[in-house]
Amino acid sequence: MADTMSVKEAARLWNITERRVSGLCKEGKIKGAKKQGRSWRIPIDSEKPLDSRIKSGTYVKNNRHANLPMPIGISDYRLASSEYYYIDKTMMIKDFIDERPMVSLFTRPRRFGKTLNMDMLRTFFEKTNEDTSVYFKDKKIWACGKKYRDHQGKYPVIFITFKDIKFDSWEKTFDAIKDVFSKEAQRHEALRKSEKCDEFDKKTFEKLLSGEVDEVELSGALLDLSGMLHKHHGIAPIIIIDEYDIPIQQGYMENYYDKIILFMRNLFSGGLKDNKHLSYGFLTGILRVAKESIFSGLNNLTINSVLDNKYSTYFGFTYEEVEEMAGYYGASDKLDELCEWYDGYRFGKAEIFNPWSVINYFSNECEPRAFWQSTGSNDIIGEIIAEADAEIYKKLLSLVNGETFTTYIDTGVIYPQIKNNPSTIYSFLLVAGYLKALDVRPSFNGDFMCEVALPNREISLVYHKEILQQLDNIIPQPTAISIQEAIFSGDNVKLKTSIQTLLTQSVSSFDAVGENFYHGFMLGLCALLGGSFISSNKESGDGRYDIQLKPKNIKLPGIIIELKAEKGLTEDKLKQMSEVALQQVIDKKYDTEMITEGIKTIYKYGVAFSGKKVEVSVE
Repeated sequence: MADTMSVKEAARLWNITERRVSGLCKEGKIKGAKKQGRSWRIPIDSEKPLDSRIKSGTYVKNNRHANLPMPIGISDYRLASSEYYYIDKTMMIKDFIDERPMVSLFTRPRRFGKTLNMDMLRTFFEKTNEDTSVYFKDKKIWACGKKYRDHQGKYPVIFITFKDIKFDSWEKTFDAIKDVFSKEAQRHEALRKSEKCDEFDKKTFEKLLSGEVDEVELSGALLDLSGMLHKHHGIAPIIIIDEYDIPIQQGYMENYYDKIILFMRNLFSGGLKDNKHLSYGFLTGILRVAKESIFSGLNNLTINSVLDNKYSTYFGFTYEEVEEMAGYYGASDKLDELCEWYDGYRFGKAEIFNPWSVINYFSNECEPRAFWQSTGSNDIIGEIIAEADAEIYKKLLSLVNGETFTTYIDTGVIYPQIKNNPSTIYSFLLVAGYLKALDVRPSFNGDFMCEVALPNREISLVYHKEILQQLDNIIPQPTAISIQEAIFSGDNVKLKTSIQTLLTQSVSSFDAVGENFYHGFMLGLCALLGGSFISSNKESGDGRYDIQLKPKNIKLPGIIIELKAEKGLTEDKLKQMSEVALQQVIDKKYDTEMITEGIKTIYKYGVAFSGKKVEVSVE
């Protein structure tokens, strides 16, 4: 219609995201906006709605710290919900009570709120001497009615977390698991004198409490402890096992995989399969690992993976939750930046923000960074990349260039499969949070075919650091040393020769790529150098540089690299482009940050690419 505009046109006109425009239409904040089919049409003369989300006198942009602090690293529900800014996820409890699955497994990437949600469930359901209802009376679940409130504080709870079980041998791992169960037994010390438990029960409990158990005895710990709690309290307990697959990943990396799998199979079989002393069970992890037969015969298990719709909004933040948070911290003008950096995950049909990164963003004065890359151990990534063949590597590189591709996804991928069948790398990267599924279609065997892409700008940078830095698998050590010497001595001729050699010899898929790929390529090279803090796309001077290497020792030189890429250039044009890139570094004063930190020597590079050709200018 000539007198209306699309959501996309309005977003461009008002300099906000299309998602935000659609939201304003749904809320009735754009007068005259009408739904036509699946899209909105907006009167051409509509003005950008005023932002009414910031309440006068409450949210002061320059005084964010006067508000509640962000719960960085807080996994204690009581603490998070009472002393920090907490996004209410208690409707997860309602959904569970409505459906009553016997045993639920939730698989999500690291740092997406799994542990906090499990502690929320424990706090809600657990029968204690404390009145824990106070932590829920101002939450959504409490307004849902007596049916749900009746479950609060009703059940004994066994809570086990394996998040810190990361050891290099089975012996150390077994000792650590004994310690975890011993500490959990201490929480239920009333069982030692319980009149409802017999002497055999109490002897078993004492051994568990003291840690004097062998593998067979410990593998029966969930069954034994749940049986005693059932007798003592008169109601079967809830069992919660957080990050169950961390010891399994560690076992794979450290060569005790078969032992940990056997132990876990027996532990879960006793505690979760046909256990008459179980009310409900909850497990979390990154991988489903169902094909390992850990859950063999466990027909009461309900799996909630990243591709499933149920519970999809409870792990991570929704747009509406981030929008409200931005208003609280007086940063509603930062929504577009938040979307660009941290939105884009797809759990089922829900679009989700990375919660770890969002709370770090607000805690760090709304300065965008790749916060997620600093969390957790990613040794498994190196293991995966090492098994990639040329075709897989080519696809991984294409993602940096903004491309997508369709691939088979098995959410039950297991670690040995990665080595035996490297194409399962895409399944692992999806469930681990490095990819998002744009389009999901069932395949013939019950798994899926998915179109995959990188979720957002943060993951693009994390991808560079954690995946493309694995270039050291294909870069000869002499070439890496040559590149390091050239960069830190300002030798543009040597640097050009080294990069040229690498482009020519290493990978065969450079002819059709763009600047995003070369950015990742150079960032991967820089990640190999060491001795510097590497940052990318960060503001300094009058703009954003491509790559900065700030030396840890200010007596060493700092590096600024600006990249350009264009297809089909002659050598003369390529040289001119590298000089343009260098001049941009100089004109926009990208070295401002390092100068203010006292770094005396700063090499500025303009690097231009065209296919497998490269040119380097330096000052």
